[in-house]
Amino acid sequence: MDVLVIGAGVVGLAIARAVAMQGHGVIVAEKTGGIGNGVSSRNSEVIHAGMYYPEGSLRARHCVNGRRMLYAFCDSHGVPYRKCGKLIVATNDLEQAKIEGIYQQGIANGVEGLSFLSAEEAKALEPNLSCTGAVLSRETGIIDSHALMLALQGDLEAAGGMIAFHAPVERIAQNGTRWNVHVGGPEPTEIAVDAVVNAAGLGAQGIASATEGYAPERVPPLVLAKGNYFGCLGKPAFSRLIYPAPVDGGLGTHVTLDLAGRMRFGPDVEWVEREVYEVEPSRAESFYASIRRYWPGLPDGALVPDYSGIRPKLTGPGEKAADFMIDGPAEHGLAGLVHLFGIESPGLTSCLSIAEDVAERLDA
Repeated sequence: MDVLVIGAGVVGLAIARAVAMQGHGVIVAEKTGGIGNGVSSRNSEVIHAGMYYPEGSLRARHCVNGRRMLYAFCDSHGVPYRKCGKLIVATNDLEQAKIEGIYQQGIANGVEGLSFLSAEEAKALEPNLSCTGAVLSRETGIIDSHALMLALQGDLEAAGGMIAFHAPVERIAQNGTRWNVHVGGPEPTEIAVDAVVNAAGLGAQGIASATEGYAPERVPPLVLAKGNYFGCLGKPAFSRLIYPAPVDGGLGTHVTLDLAGRMRFGPDVEWVEREVYEVEPSRAESFYASIRRYWPGLPDGALVPDYSGIRPKLTGPGEKAADFMIDGPAEHGLAGLVHLFGIESPGLTSCLSIAEDVAERLDA
């Protein structure tokens, strides 16, 4: 087949690579001038273990399977990562019940390397920590996400695929058993392909709405949840990632580390109406309050605005978090068409598993 993948983020690149390695002709249409310029470049770069998501959900299945695939891919392709582990911590009885539930969910999801720790055991691992108990996840890690995307791009191009930059997809129309794709940008064109995969992240709903024959009622709402990050001055206080009990819309303001050893905090959850990426310095006040619940020693003036990202959510404040939505021919009845919606965390961890899933749907 000739396949067009829309979006050169980590999920789009993984899908394009998987399809190209099956022998299909693949073009990736990317509206910006480079890979990973959207959601993929604005995250925590965490490899998640898979204990947060309901058993049997796409998020649980793809996170657990994708994490195993991702570590193997990093080893085979020289992508930098570190399996540093993380602690999910409780600071009161309510949070203690929450993290016990997360531990049980992880066991149900088949997550390896989980242990429930007392406060003393957790503090023995991380002396700066204050908590009533913690879940230790040994399989959690951090990754150089851009190196990952370059490796995916390398495999894609080695298999004969290519990426067209500055190529925004404007309309998709049926043409018999094929699809005509109208591409804008500096050199507008129309191409005919056998299959289209919409992995456009924040733009996925717009692409779906511009797909001829795709029922409008199948397009889910797009809810924008901004996550702000603050850097931390001084030496890192922890050697592992530290996560509080989850909050509405996210996993709580947590400690993340990068491969250079730099410590930062975030993301929080800020519900927004449009894409805006400036980090408001005044939000540091709420960060101090959240962080000092598990790190009382956070010094005044240590937090500095860093960066932010937007989660492409399908549900809003107070609503149960939606699963990944992969709408393929078996669901909507249109051959050679797959739309992906709501691919937020753990999308990076899940990318290789999602790619395998989409490739199977196209071959079905």
